[in-house]
Amino acid sequence: MSDRAELLRLATAGSVDDGKSTLIGRLLHDCQSIFADQLAAAEKVSKRRGLDEVDLSLLLDGLSAEREQGITIDVAYRYFATAKRKFIIADSPGHAQYTRNMVTGASTANLALILCDARKGLLEQSKRHLFIASLLGIPHILVVVNKMDLMEYSEEVFVRIKDEFAAFAAKMDIGDLQFIPISALKGDMVVDRGEQMKWYQGPTMLSYLENLQVSSDRNLIDFRFPVQYVIRPDQDFRGYAGQIVGGVIRKGEKVRILPSGVEAKVQSILYDEKEVEMAFAPQSVVITLDREVDVSRGDFIVREANLPEVGNDVEAMLCWFDEKYDMELNKRYLMKIGTRTVPCFVENMKYRLDVNTLNRDREAVNLELNDIGRVHIHSTDAIIYDFYKKNRGTGSFILIDEMTNQTVAAGMIMDKGQTSDYVGGRNLVAKKGAALWFTGLSGSGKSTISDKLAEYMSARGLPFERIDGDAMREVLSSDLGFSKEDRDRNIDRAGYVAGLLSKHGVFALCSFISPFAEKREELRSKVPNFVEIFVNTSLEVCEKRDVKGLYRKARAGEIKNFTGVSDPYEVPESPDLEISTEEYDVEQAVEMVVKYLIDNGYLANE
Repeated sequence: MSDRAELLRLATAGSVDDGKSTLIGRLLHDCQSIFADQLAAAEKVSKRRGLDEVDLSLLLDGLSAEREQGITIDVAYRYFATAKRKFIIADSPGHAQYTRNMVTGASTANLALILCDARKGLLEQSKRHLFIASLLGIPHILVVVNKMDLMEYSEEVFVRIKDEFAAFAAKMDIGDLQFIPISALKGDMVVDRGEQMKWYQGPTMLSYLENLQVSSDRNLIDFRFPVQYVIRPDQDFRGYAGQIVGGVIRKGEKVRILPSGVEAKVQSILYDEKEVEMAFAPQSVVITLDREVDVSRGDFIVREANLPEVGNDVEAMLCWFDEKYDMELNKRYLMKIGTRTVPCFVENMKYRLDVNTLNRDREAVNLELNDIGRVHIHSTDAIIYDFYKKNRGTGSFILIDEMTNQTVAAGMIMDKGQTSDYVGGRNLVAKKGAALWFTGLSGSGKSTISDKLAEYMSARGLPFERIDGDAMREVLSSDLGFSKEDRDRNIDRAGYVAGLLSKHGVFALCSFISPFAEKREELRSKVPNFVEIFVNTSLEVCEKRDVKGLYRKARAGEIKNFTGVSDPYEVPESPDLEISTEEYDVEQAVEMVVKYLIDNGYLANE
């Protein structure tokens, strides 16, 4: 085996008694990666229990409490290698109360291996593990349907379970999802194919693990080098040691030091005590610069033209670890992100998530052990970061309690503009186009919701076009005024364009005050798949927002025929969807629209 064989980190998860430890024990045993004394100890315990065969789970359950109960309590790490690849396995507990252990074990994994009992199918714990794998951004997920021997190796059972998992996974952001039927106890389809499942034509589990391509999963575009240690053996050498967590760097390239912003050039790169021309993630290197600059632990070296985010406020998904103390708003914690540690406060919660149903509790004000929620964090010193989906290394952090010095939570930094993290997932396809007509007072939030919906659709490759009232006035309706007749003509033109798009399978996102009910009903009769969305916001709130200063000008008489002030707005009596922006934020509003489109056959998970 080559010393430079590629490493695969995999995290296993599954419900209690699904056979995780037995599976990994089988894998190690059949790959001849077990020491003789380990196997002898397992044989001895198996005989004491009166078993006819060696209980291979004993090879992985290291704690005495685990061996006694036959369950996994803590994360068990095992290393083994084959001729093609090196492996590090993190075997996580199946119990719900050990969710934090799975988060810990899977945080650096390339692959999540989720076990399922063929007798039970998709369970709540399976949903929990799928969600956590999706949340952690694990690039590849392998669902292994175990105990096929107890179901007579039935292809029908395997297909049914596969369909159950795929349907639930479609709601989440999962890029690569694969399925393999096995019997960990008998060894079928683990390392050897066996003779019982000839109907299955895919790879064995080991073959899949050996040939999975993971090098392309790394972010090799955005160079990120958090400085871990400054090396100064004498007056003539100053080097900066650390691990590259993203991108590629070459000698002679211009770089910037953050947070100071000082610029320099890379003079040399040392890897494995040898000078090299270039280095890339995840190599650990020493970098020297062409000039003396103030660089210390916690600083970042980045490429000059490719900068990360720098700031004091972030939104994050947080998993709470502490058994004794719940999360407290505005309590001082320490945030450790990369090699930098800064004081911070959790200022507010957006929601607590039920990972079994994906429902959000927006009334929650704290997190307890194993809870997951979206929070807003303010740090007293600026932090350097990327959004987690862009770079797991620079987008993740831990929170530390200052008093106990215990790690109390792990977090993933989310894009504040990212909407609808989980609703619909990324496997949505358009079944038919629609004219989504957002109507409401000026300042109600029509364009804001429409813009965020456009971002959501763009991220998923869905066909859409924005038709905004301001844009119409500048281009197609530049000849029109604001009398009732001109407004009607403007709406007719926008409706005609929306109808053409809708008829050809495109989602036309239309933001218009369109104050008159009769005109909107006329559009409904003419425009294919017309969906009226009433953005319901009171005049008082709209006036307070008054981003463009239009209400102020209308009250001063500078604007004539202004809806809500000098002209009426006729509230829709029965819109297809009503959204109150006083009750729901923009993220929730987008979720409501997406749910409507799914429920009414415009979008579907495939």
